[in-house]
Amino acid sequence: MHEQSFCVAEPYHLARIDKFLAEVGCDLTRSGVQKLIEEGNVLVNGRVPSKNHKLKAGDEVTVQIPEPVAYEAAAENIPLDIVYEDSDLLVVNKPRGMVVHPAAGNYTGTLVNALLYHCGDSLSGINGVMRPGIVHRIDKDTSGLLIVAKNDFAHRLLAEQIKEHSFTRKYQAVVCGNLRNDEGTVNAPIGRHPTDRKKMAVTVKNARPAVTHYKVLARYTGYTHVELTLETGRTHQIRVHMASLGHPVAGDPVYGGKKYLASLHGQCLHAYYISFVHPRTGQTLTLSAPLPDYFTHFLQTLH
Repeated sequence: MHEQSFCVAEPYHLARIDKFLAEVGCDLTRSGVQKLIEEGNVLVNGRVPSKNHKLKAGDEVTVQIPEPVAYEAAAENIPLDIVYEDSDLLVVNKPRGMVVHPAAGNYTGTLVNALLYHCGDSLSGINGVMRPGIVHRIDKDTSGLLIVAKNDFAHRLLAEQIKEHSFTRKYQAVVCGNLRNDEGTVNAPIGRHPTDRKKMAVTVKNARPAVTHYKVLARYTGYTHVELTLETGRTHQIRVHMASLGHPVAGDPVYGGKKYLASLHGQCLHAYYISFVHPRTGQTLTLSAPLPDYFTHFLQTLH
């Protein structure tokens, strides 16, 4: 159990306590705050508040956050589309709809569960028992290539390449609308959304640099097929950057706004190309994965 204390500033006078704590840096959702209140782990001026308690400027808020319960992912016999594998690493073509690692609400059926069955104990332990071997991630409803480290040596060298931006990742997407230019760059910092903790946004507050290069592959009525190259790897980077241009990824339920296309059941985004230096041999390894059926079927409906 660790404790955090906050003094309510004037801008939050009469704000609901769940909204306040979700925004001041607790890294909790409003529902998560409400659960802590129900469990008696939140105090306002030494007293347990109601879930809809309204704060006053100068109030002292104390939050006790329980330590996470240890959980070890279980091996599951789930088929994997392995594009490359050796004793140091493997590259898997993740299907859309598969979560990368276990978390609240998704403790089974994840890529990690499948990797534990396929690799046994041969996975890097750097990211702990919940994310063994995971060097980088792609979203649940994004398909495509993801590299997995089988040992800590490979993991460290691969992570270093990502940090230095020498690790090339290219995506293909269908975005809403008609991009004005055939190619361009979005250089805009990304951080946590100021009011919705589950979303990211182009912002200057607590943000990190983010750069995405795009190139038009084909134009259709109301949509554009594009290739996107990541220079950085922020959470939801492509989805946030394209939405910031007014061209969200087709089918994106979070950033699509009024242009959200529910019939796609998730964003039309595929990590199709990856290139990096093999940590053991020093040779460049370049791999690609064809567009999946959901992507090609959607392209066929466009004209």
